[in-house]
Amino acid sequence: MERLADLVAVGVRREPLWVPSGERVRQANLTGFLAIVNEKYRLNLLSYSELYRWSIESVSEFWSAIWDYAGIVSSGRFMKVVDDLGKFPGAKWFPGAQLNFAENLLRFRDERVAVVSRSEGRDRSSLTYSGLYRKVARVANALREMGVRPGDRVAGYLPNIEEAVVAMLAATSVGAIWACCGAELGSGAVLDRLGQIKPKVIVAVDGYSYKGRKFNILSNVERVAGAIPSIEKVVIVSNLGMNPGGEYFAGSIGFDQLGSTGEIGEIRFEQLPSDHPVYVMFTSGTTGRPKCMVQGAAGILVNQLKEVLLHADLKKTDRISYITSPSWMMWNWLMSCLAVGATVVLHDGNPLYPDWGAMWRLVQEERLTIMGLSASYINHLRTIRARPGQDYDLSSLKEISQTGSPLSADGFEWVYKEVKEDLHLNSISGGTDINGCFAGGVPISPVYGGELQGPGLGMKINVYDENGDPVVDTMGELVCEAPAPPMPLYFWNDPDNKRYREAYFEYYRAKGKNVWRHGDYVLVHGDTGGYTFLGRSDAVIKASGVRVGTSEIYNVVERFPEVADSLAVGQNWGGDQRIILFVKLAPNHYLTEELKERIRRSVREEASPKHVPALIFEVPDIPYTLNMKKVEVAVANIVNNRPVTNRDALANPESLDFYRGLLSIIQGR
Repeated sequence: MERLADLVAVGVRREPLWVPSGERVRQANLTGFLAIVNEKYRLNLLSYSELYRWSIESVSEFWSAIWDYAGIVSSGRFMKVVDDLGKFPGAKWFPGAQLNFAENLLRFRDERVAVVSRSEGRDRSSLTYSGLYRKVARVANALREMGVRPGDRVAGYLPNIEEAVVAMLAATSVGAIWACCGAELGSGAVLDRLGQIKPKVIVAVDGYSYKGRKFNILSNVERVAGAIPSIEKVVIVSNLGMNPGGEYFAGSIGFDQLGSTGEIGEIRFEQLPSDHPVYVMFTSGTTGRPKCMVQGAAGILVNQLKEVLLHADLKKTDRISYITSPSWMMWNWLMSCLAVGATVVLHDGNPLYPDWGAMWRLVQEERLTIMGLSASYINHLRTIRARPGQDYDLSSLKEISQTGSPLSADGFEWVYKEVKEDLHLNSISGGTDINGCFAGGVPISPVYGGELQGPGLGMKINVYDENGDPVVDTMGELVCEAPAPPMPLYFWNDPDNKRYREAYFEYYRAKGKNVWRHGDYVLVHGDTGGYTFLGRSDAVIKASGVRVGTSEIYNVVERFPEVADSLAVGQNWGGDQRIILFVKLAPNHYLTEELKERIRRSVREEASPKHVPALIFEVPDIPYTLNMKKVEVAVANIVNNRPVTNRDALANPESLDFYRGLLSIIQGR
């Protein structure tokens, strides 16, 4: 197989894995939006690339068109789209508008199914749009009775269940700011996050089920509530059914007791300015105390609806699910699908339990049209040679959305070979920082292996080298050159925006560039216009002065049937950096010298000599964040004898103990 760099150098045109049919293009929301824009602004835009260029050049017209196309519900329209694009950060979006975030997600009140909840430890349940509205009304009125007012924080400590949806909508309907930690987080990780923002109310579960086991977290909940003085009320969801309808501990109340006396009535949706905070999102916390990113209602709403409508082609008739937790921004993104009138199918539990077919049975039984997966999940199925398309009825499935970490070209090919030939593989990338995407799918364009199809509309992204110069067909830093609505309003407890600027804007300031540097290494292809993501730039290794993207190594190594997963880090060694590769082997395989040599030879041939690992070790597990991102930084800290902080931010923190045990061996080689 030729290296990607060689293909680019000689201008070899790669064949697409999927081309949308003429009918699919005609029926796409994006095609309809293009026609609306052409008519309204007397344009003649004929392609996605032309629409994208217009979206970043005619900023006010574009976002105004999105506002109207998405049917934003507001009591007062904005006076202008943006006050000053020169304020970066600090631009104000949609000033003058008055709206309520939850009202937009609850605009439908009919008998169509809004939410289906499937959990390991519970029976299937569903709510119609009218039923969802009534449940939200009950909880919203109860929150008002508790004294919750606009600007107060309401926190969740919840798994991906129906009550999480209701609680978020109830909180935001009264103007409270919603922040959530998944039930799988330990009390230390929850305190690191919620302790900073001082919530007034916390909605938590008694426990959750995962991989056939029940986990009682009431002691964690009580510990969190006792350690945060601002918490006035603890609301407990009986997820494991341990104490339905009773008090769990002093100051707590059952979720089903909220508003149980008196009339439910209508929801009084608090009308608030466009930049009123709606979410606090937390960084992973793997490199320090989690940052609390405050995000505005209108900016998040308008951008997420742009993504679900135009990039994911979501329609009212769709049924969509995502493997996610309420800790992850993809959960928030999934919630915005309610504003379209689609059916949101929640899944709580291990996606591989009781076997690898769990999610594909979900597709089959719920007739899902859009399924959201991670690259690590796809790679696992590849490793065990799963064939979902052969074993399950996936006739309803029209799209797979993939994110979490870069998916290799081989991963793309596996989807089209083993899942379904005719579907849109919508690979997306952005972040918790913007609760959305910088780049992703284009449903009217071809899909190429290993590539995100294009930049997100309205997101003025580019790829810079170390000098701040734009590059094509060369690995560089992903940057955003202009403000966009979903960027954080500010960080919590950061009054002068010092940490905000340091996080995104300082890297290229010395080069005279005021741009948002996102922290991803990417390559934009000159022939297709697509983007290949090559890993987090804070984890990039510099071997002999050459930057090595870790995903370039994974794309080669994880193609070996013997390798189930892998992780590569750089170790400072002899005045340079050497690459250390850790591999988790597939069942019944062993790390022999012969396998090591085959790995090194393939990496040398398919990536470059600089990518070849100096040392290869077998490990029992690869550490991941709760959002299913490989934790390269923590392992790099271990091999470089630096401290590792915030282990609670990991899904499997115990995995790090093995790496620490290897340190003396690594240093002796």
